Amino acid sequence: MIVLNLKAYPQSIEKALYFADIASEVVEETGMRIIVCPPVTHLKETADRFSQTFAQHSDYVSLGAYTGSLPVEALKHINIKGSLVNHSEKRIGMENITKTVDKLHQNALESLVCAETPEEAQEISHLNPTYIAIEPPELIGSGISVSNAKPEVVTNTLAAIRKTNPKVAVLCGAGVSNKEDTKKALELGVKGVLLASAFVKAKDPKEFLQGLASVF
Repeated sequence: MIVLNLKAYPQSIEKALYFADIASEVVEETGMRIIVCPPVTHLKETADRFSQTFAQHSDYVSLGAYTGSLPVEALKHINIKGSLVNHSEKRIGMENITKTVDKLHQNALESLVCAETPEEAQEISHLNPTYIAIEPPELIGSGISVSNAKPEVVTNTLAAIRKTNPKVAVLCGAGVSNKEDTKKALELGVKGVLLASAFVKAKDPKEFLQGLASVF
């Protein structure tokens, strides 16, 4: 499983649909599950042409007088399949994580919750999210993969979650930059990777994505 967080890079604003089309082509070629998380400005357009579209963030509030919020029900209305929750660039705290995961699942959407440490990942696992991604914040966007620089963070996370909720699938993020990083992450035991800049800024995004898919 590969999750592409497009964030709000200039390239993502300009080419979000292009990136979604690349993901669709690689899915067709490989059978991989690939998820695209476009900027909020492109959520509906992306979902209209690529079924595996997640939001980068969502709010647990109901539809109503909540200026600036992105309610889960609104995501469901435009056929979004799930949402990132608690990314290190959008931390929301455990109480709000709990409410958001519950709201997503009540609406039959998937939750991919980010954790900065094995301890946080273990605490989150009690909430029964669909996925947990371990992402030490100091490595995000660094080009230095946690799977290589700090493999113990990945293995400790896996061990901690197995003790509390082994049904939760674990992904590896933070600095994943190439297929070697991805291969190492899979060897450590995770089910997939979450990445952003390495894909968005790749000279040839499709070739890059094909390379990642080839190691699964």
